[in-house]
Amino acid sequence: MFSLIMAEISTDPKQSTRMQPPPGLKSLIEHCQSVYPDQPNPLQVTTVLKYWLGGQDPLDYISMYDNKGDPENGVPPHWHYISFGLSDLHGDGRVHARETNDERSGMGFEITFRLLKSEAENKSDKKSTHPPTWPANLLQAIARYCFQTGNMLYFGDNIPWRKSLDGSANSRLQNILITQDEQLGSIETVFGRVEFCQVVGVTDEELEQASRWNGRGVLNYLRQDIQTGGKWWITNMNRSLSVFELFPELLLNLQDDLEKQGSDLAGVNAEFTFREIRENQCIKTEIDSNSLNEQCVSDENNRLENLQIKCEDVSFPQSMSMSSSSLHKSCPLSYQPDSVNSISLEGIEITLAPYAAKYLILAVKDRIRHGRHFTFKAQHLALTLVAESVTGSIVNKSSPYGVIGYWIQVLVPNELIPRMMDDFQGLELEDNVEIKKRIEFNWPEFKLKLIIDNPGIMMDPPPAGL
Repeated sequence: MFSLIMAEISTDPKQSTRMQPPPGLKSLIEHCQSVYPDQPNPLQVTTVLKYWLGGQDPLDYISMYDNKGDPENGVPPHWHYISFGLSDLHGDGRVHARETNDERSGMGFEITFRLLKSEAENKSDKKSTHPPTWPANLLQAIARYCFQTGNMLYFGDNIPWRKSLDGSANSRLQNILITQDEQLGSIETVFGRVEFCQVVGVTDEELEQASRWNGRGVLNYLRQDIQTGGKWWITNMNRSLSVFELFPELLLNLQDDLEKQGSDLAGVNAEFTFREIRENQCIKTEIDSNSLNEQCVSDENNRLENLQIKCEDVSFPQSMSMSSSSLHKSCPLSYQPDSVNSISLEGIEITLAPYAAKYLILAVKDRIRHGRHFTFKAQHLALTLVAESVTGSIVNKSSPYGVIGYWIQVLVPNELIPRMMDDFQGLELEDNVEIKKRIEFNWPEFKLKLIIDNPGIMMDPPPAGL
């Protein structure tokens, strides 16, 4: 929980020098005023105790604007919420460390949200109507996740929120997609670039298809009709039908595009263990999940003692924004040793948690088959399946299995892909069927074995997603 107060805070740039906002904040305010010149003093939600003074909430302010919409272009009146705090507002290191050669301001983005006005709000006198404040709670929760994990938001990302965004019991909008704010776009501030990432409420079905295919594609579907958000992706918490229920032909188009293009989902959180398979079929234990986990816990504990912000488990997942066919600079782990050599494995046995089994067919059919990679990320370790054409990996056909730091990489050769697809489809892994019994897949000529079962070690409950 966090404390909020609502007040009209003056952001007039002509105010006295003594009252001038810090440079980063001033840049954001001026950008907002260019969009809302008639609202120089918007209602704002602000934390009572700022994050840099020991508070728990990273957003200093959330401004709430009364947007009249654009009726000629099918944009209805709505409330527009804009955060201040994920980018660098102050420039003095009190929240965000200044990185040399970093073109971003702070984390490089702020988050926004557009909420459709109710009929009553549209009919009411403007001065007597205040916007709902629950979206401010939502933006603070997302910002807190970003601060705690160091993860950034990218256009097309999805967040399974798993409950109604407004806390009600009956709304179908229980998930989030991230898009670029249509009006705010991005700006260059004195401390670097800031993107405005808009939060869009979506249904379970829309999230499922965004995860299987890509978030940008589903967002494009949503903006084509005012019922599902229109051109500015305005969230209507009373929306009862998904875009695929309203327009069933879109699902057929999506399936066709998925077959042709593959999926943009590059990874999920999932507990796993691994062991090396040697030529004589005995299991070697010097390089396995237990030893790497123990070493990582020790290293990470030492590292966190010197960090101001500690990474914690979070209550919702985020998709990995790595849809390309390269692994360069895209390590899925928040921590890797400073200097590390890669180790080649003769063969590998992987045990994957049952709840992640449904992603196997997506990983192979919609990622590896299209020349990409897919990652299963545990608390301390990451396992990445790699196609032959992926660049920047430590594995190749002559050395298909390797470990670098706490990152395990497994090459899936082209000739194995159709066999894996047949094996996985035979178990109907695509159909969200809960796997309750141990299942083994064995490809001995590739020295590769995959087991679906509860991993032997689970040092802490797994994070809900990636």
